[in-house]
Amino acid sequence: MGEKAVIETRTPIIYLHYRIKPGGVVNQQVPHDYHAFAYVVDGAGLFGAEGERGTDGQMIMFAPDGDGVRIENSPDASATLEVLLIAGVPLNEPIARYGPFVMNTEAEIHQAFEDYRRGRMGAINS
Repeated sequence: MGEKAVIETRTPIIYLHYRIKPGGVVNQQVPHDYHAFAYVVDGAGLFGAEGERGTDGQMIMFAPDGDGVRIENSPDASATLEVLLIAGVPLNEPIARYGPFVMNTEAEIHQAFEDYRRGRMGAINS
């Protein structure tokens, strides 16, 4: 969509924030080798070719079987649908998670907590 983030990621990703009015539809192109999901921030909508319903606080996984995803706010909806669409190439790496941290190993989780406690998490300059 012609926009770039102020940060660089190690792998290409899509991270889009949509506000879709009642009756609105988004057909977002997503590269075939990406996996995609949507997170519903507010409202309710229909997701994917099957129109799976998703509401506040839910995550919807899209099948990795095409080159795009569909997000729809029903014409009879009473509010705007606010949703995040996130996609990227799967890393196929082990996952360890605890609290706010997601790493590859338990040792990396312990290191992340230590770095946080010592103020070594860095900063994002805008």
